[in-house]
Amino acid sequence: QVQLVESGGGLVQPGGSLRLSCAASGSIFRINAMAWYRQAPGKERELVASINSGDVTNYADSVKGRFTISRDNAKNTSYLQMNSLKPEDTAVYYCNAVLRSSWSQPSRGYWGQGTQVTVSS
Repeated sequence: QVQLVESGGGLVQPGGSLRLSCAASGSIFRINAMAWYRQAPGKERELVASINSGDVTNYADSVKGRFTISRDNAKNTSYLQMNSLKPEDTAVYYCNAVLRSSWSQPSRGYWGQGTQVTVSS
């Protein structure tokens, strides 16, 4: 059984910063890639940032220069550093990981439960 747990969300003023964490636990053979998505009320879930096993990153245009994704392979954890936050960044942020749970299983995607980020004065 694989579980992803996000933490670090909360209420912050415009221009402030937050750091989100996503810890993967359970039966994990290898994590190929990790990503952060977000979903605002009434809108579709969108990709915010991703990082693969070679530490190659990509970002949505709306967050380039403000957000940074990273990973700690020894801890099976990814991070999303969010700076210069704007009200439009308000959403539930979800962690995703593409991983193999054992040598006998193919890679597949797993989701965390989500953490709320609210940017408001």
